[in-house]
Amino acid sequence: MKKNIIILLTAVVSALSLSSCNKDELNPESIITVDKVEYTPFDLWLNKNYVDPYNIQFKYRYEAIEADYNYYTVPADYDNSIILAHLVKYLCLEAYDAVGGIEFTRANFPKMIFLIGDYEYKNNGSIVLGTAEGGRKILLTGVNYLDGFIDNIDKLNNYYFKTIHHEFTHILNQTKDMPTSYQFVTPADYVADEWTSDQFKNAVTEEGTGYLQKGFISAYSRNAYTEDFAEMLSMYICYSPEVWEEWYEQADSYDCNGSQLIKAKLQIVKDYMSLSWGIDLDKLRATVQAREANVAAGKIDLTNIDVD
Repeated sequence: MKKNIIILLTAVVSALSLSSCNKDELNPESIITVDKVEYTPFDLWLNKNYVDPYNIQFKYRYEAIEADYNYYTVPADYDNSIILAHLVKYLCLEAYDAVGGIEFTRANFPKMIFLIGDYEYKNNGSIVLGTAEGGRKILLTGVNYLDGFIDNIDKLNNYYFKTIHHEFTHILNQTKDMPTSYQFVTPADYVADEWTSDQFKNAVTEEGTGYLQKGFISAYSRNAYTEDFAEMLSMYICYSPEVWEEWYEQADSYDCNGSQLIKAKLQIVKDYMSLSWGIDLDKLRATVQAREANVAAGKIDLTNIDVD
């Protein structure tokens, strides 16, 4: 009996629907909407300076699918995104062009740079400044704080450009393996996520347990040998010979010989870049730092997005 009622009701509904369709015309407006993006002058500038020469997408609009759902994230500020796009182009892409040729940059630099406004905060008290995903994308966080660092190259390096060089190193390592010998220079002193604790964050201690004294260029280097390798390359590029000499002196304090370990690691990194990629790391360093000096001196226009 119930089956008959259901069939009858279905028939009645179908009849009413047909009657309604006979009387009303279909609405030409689709009920399915797709967000329409209105192109800005910045988009046109990005097409000319990122897409055309490098086939790189520089995504400054917030896209949930590109963000990490494990963190609270916010969109990147528009004006800061323009400044960062200029800086990445001048300090990174064009620096690699100058040393390795544009074909090197075009072939190896990730095809997407995605920006978010705030940092990603981890439960262990550290913050994520950037990530590299499968050689395809670099995420840069904290863009909304950029305008407070424009006149300070050290902070620009610490929060943005050391991160870019670090993540790019991971991408290069995914294409051509880093030397296995690197992990055996200080094999017993990697501590994974414990590097964030006070025990491991000091550069120098009287007991000789500081990260410099142990042969690491940063506290984060102690996370894993792969991170150590990327830190070594990025820190070498971003910081001057004078700063490195100070670190060597600190590494040898209290009768330690940390500088010898750091120098051994650095030589492996230099050999890798030269033999695997044809990149002279000293030349890359000089190029990056000369460009950083131009930025610090205000010689580079970081806001112009004219395409004419």
